[in-house]
Amino acid sequence: MRLSQNKFMSVLKSSLKMAIATFFSRILGLVREQVMAAYFGASGLTDAFLVAYRIPNLLRDLFAEGAFSSAFVPTFVEANQESKEKSRELMWQLFWLLFFITGSICLGIMIFAPELISLFAPAFKNDPDKFNLTVNLTRIMAPFLTFVSLAALFMGVLNSLKVFFIPALAPASYNVMSIFCMLGLSGFLASQGMEPIYSLGIGAMLGGFMQAAVQLPLIYKYHLKPMWPKKFWSERSKKVFRLLGPGLFGFAATQINLLVTTILATGTLVGATSWLNYSFRLFQLPVGILSVSIGNSNLVHFSEAWKKGDKSLAKSTLASSYFLSFVTVMPALVILYGLSDEIVNLIFERGRFDRESTLYTGMALRMYAIGLPFYGLYKILVPTFYALDRQKVPVLASLVSIAFNISFCLLLTPRYGFKILALGTTLSVLVNALILSITLKKTLNLPLDFYLNTRILKIIVATSLAWASLSLWGMVDFFNQSIWLKALILGSQMLGILVVYALSLLIFGERSAVEGFVSKILKKVKRS
Repeated sequence: MRLSQNKFMSVLKSSLKMAIATFFSRILGLVREQVMAAYFGASGLTDAFLVAYRIPNLLRDLFAEGAFSSAFVPTFVEANQESKEKSRELMWQLFWLLFFITGSICLGIMIFAPELISLFAPAFKNDPDKFNLTVNLTRIMAPFLTFVSLAALFMGVLNSLKVFFIPALAPASYNVMSIFCMLGLSGFLASQGMEPIYSLGIGAMLGGFMQAAVQLPLIYKYHLKPMWPKKFWSERSKKVFRLLGPGLFGFAATQINLLVTTILATGTLVGATSWLNYSFRLFQLPVGILSVSIGNSNLVHFSEAWKKGDKSLAKSTLASSYFLSFVTVMPALVILYGLSDEIVNLIFERGRFDRESTLYTGMALRMYAIGLPFYGLYKILVPTFYALDRQKVPVLASLVSIAFNISFCLLLTPRYGFKILALGTTLSVLVNALILSITLKKTLNLPLDFYLNTRILKIIVATSLAWASLSLWGMVDFFNQSIWLKALILGSQMLGILVVYALSLLIFGERSAVEGFVSKILKKVKRS
């Protein structure tokens, strides 16, 4: 399918706004993980926090980056095309509904925290102190769900209005608050005879609140100030929840897979949950900056075109998003896989995070990195089915991928160890993306070369050449250098990969894509 240059640049511009903001947020996220690794290492304490955090975070991811946004954005776009007042009323109907629903769930989490931890981390029951610590952290972080769900609502509204930068930057406030609490509260809690790890739970809860609060000024700016709706259960709010209901299953695959990973990891080595978390955080850096940004941008542009009945423009938008996702994640795949140990060593290996933790975390990161292209496709295709009112398709795909992951991990983890848990997550996303791709091809009558064409093959060859360039660094002794020299070596390696990749694409005739991408970045840098 031929890509429209105007549509490609439109998707690129929106994606870049979110990507640049997300970049700052993810960098702060890495700083947060660095502080956490230095203070607490990969230990039973961090395992306890991560298990406790997984419960509200599971629901957060469904609302913040998943089913709610995909159900809400097309409906809000439709209402906004009719009148500003209707879109404002829809927003506040959903605000209060979300507040009461998620508030009730938070209360349930607090009450049944012991039962939840028994379910998600049964091995913790063998250590009463660790079990009670995890229960307390779960209760502290429960309100986080409500705060970030409302933040997701604000983000969906602003994205629908083509406001991308500040909403994508909002998660940075969560990271800032978490870092502040670790640095400021850990010592105080220890002096009071309490576990310093509680500072992480308090930081997560307050960070969720800040994530919603920083978007409120823009809500007022666009004349969407608070109101008490005449009725909450309107036709459009019903429509959002109708889409949301089965949609939770459609977006649940990754989160349920992570829960399976957590449960199985707690029964392997002490620290395995933490190693998987640190590696997944690094993996999420390109996913969050590139794949989520492109997926959210595609949702807005595709929904707008589809609701107007311009199917040709909608397909062109989808093609542009797919190409943009593939061309950007492939060099990230080379970097994460080829330089996994070096990245983990530079970012995390200090304080209580030792060389063993580096090697285990790097091992898991390589397993996750293989899935980058499939995550990129997954983040685009699932919201597309919601815009098409075909949400049952992601549901089926999720159920199949969940069944695959559970079977794969249960069968192989006892023999091959915790790294299988990362590989199982990656393969389950591959299965999910394949089902969605085949179904969408039939639904939209897409040609075969939509997914595999000459331009995609050029990207694959360019990626292979970028991977080959790593061999030039084979004689460099990275691990015995100072931290500044390590940063210089690693930065040079990454730059070399990107240069070889970009030059290869230019030689293969992809000048417009490379120049367009670079020019937009330079414009953003000049403006900032």
